[in-house]
Amino acid sequence: MSRIFHRSLHRDLPVAVGGEGIFLIDKAGKRYLDACCGAAVSCLGHNNPVIVEATKAQLDQLPYAHTGFFTTDVAEELAEFLIAKSGGAFAKTYFLSGGSEAIETAMKMARQYFVEIGEPEREFFISRRQSYHGNTISALSVGGNMWRRQVYEPILSRASHIAPCFAYRNQRAHESSEEYGLRVANELEEQILSLGDKKVIAFIAETVVGATSGAVTAVPGYFKRVREICDQYGVLLILDEIMSGMGRTGKRYAFDDEGIQPDLACIAKGLGGGYQAISAALVSKKVFDAIHQGSGSFQHGHTYIGHPTAAAASLAVQHYIDQHHLLNNVMTRSDQLFRELRAEFVDHPFVGDIRGRGLFIGMELVENRETKLPFDPSTKLDLLIKSAGMDNGIMLYPNAGTIDGHSGHHILLAPPFICSESEISDIVARLVQTLNAVFKQLKPGV
Repeated sequence: MSRIFHRSLHRDLPVAVGGEGIFLIDKAGKRYLDACCGAAVSCLGHNNPVIVEATKAQLDQLPYAHTGFFTTDVAEELAEFLIAKSGGAFAKTYFLSGGSEAIETAMKMARQYFVEIGEPEREFFISRRQSYHGNTISALSVGGNMWRRQVYEPILSRASHIAPCFAYRNQRAHESSEEYGLRVANELEEQILSLGDKKVIAFIAETVVGATSGAVTAVPGYFKRVREICDQYGVLLILDEIMSGMGRTGKRYAFDDEGIQPDLACIAKGLGGGYQAISAALVSKKVFDAIHQGSGSFQHGHTYIGHPTAAAASLAVQHYIDQHHLLNNVMTRSDQLFRELRAEFVDHPFVGDIRGRGLFIGMELVENRETKLPFDPSTKLDLLIKSAGMDNGIMLYPNAGTIDGHSGHHILLAPPFICSESEISDIVARLVQTLNAVFKQLKPGV
């Protein structure tokens, strides 16, 4: 019996013992095509020798030094790289170990910013329903994933939630995309005024929504209107790019496609590609200067921030992406994946929507395409798909509660940036095989 407190207490997991490119290998020798990078993490696939060697070299030189006493060249170099790639959006980088820590850090920075500029009355955060920002108490509080919040609701911090920008589900028949985007963006202004226009600290949003609703992109103009509202009321904009950033959408920063810049942003997953645990909160000059010129210190810290081994692995990942032109490959393989998915599922009775950007693609599953009626939650469709996928040697990232935290199912696809043309076709073929097996079981005769 395992002594690990696993995520699920009622199923046995295969034991992973190796990796090769886009495949993971279990103890029995079975190979699993990683079509989701675990949770959009393994952007370079598994066991890349260049990244492994860079990590080993740092271990040989210096595994760890506490940032209360030292900085390191490798962490400084990584910070410089990330700032240089941001198009002037950021001035400083604060390294952490995971996405939830990055969100907590950005929230605390945002609060301290207002204390430093003489607006300590600001206390509220606003985010969106059907969002996810992490599993710590504060990150869960601002998140809008109802299933994850449910057990902990009595101990969550105060936060307000407005509508997501989810066109497939919520755009009205008579609305253009631009009209819909303005309507839901303007809910932010309404919420700010309801709470008090000098009481709100920040609006937090995923640039492209990840696991909660499945690669939902905002309609054109939505984020520009959000930025205008934040500027009008002096509210900070925090963008969560923990899943969508670092090349996943074809750009180093997903907000580049929205034509805006945030005050703070959070990155993780693809930052280190799973080779080491690392995340970062990226800080604009405005926010940093207020703290620097004010108290001169940020009231925060974790033991493993700025970890040199993690920084070395991450820097190697980011350089590898550039040296091998992988952001171009993301867009080439994205076009192919969308094309092949649409060809296979254009008339599929149970596929309602295929959406996303780059190699960050969601498929929403419905019982009726015309009415968009979701499958009943009792079907546990997401678990059936995950299990069937593993049987077929493909790792998929299905989820439930797509619409409102209770109803709806989707599959998130987030394959490695290194995928070849034939590997993308293999993903689609195995996905088709998996869904055929599940729907034959669930809907015999259809």
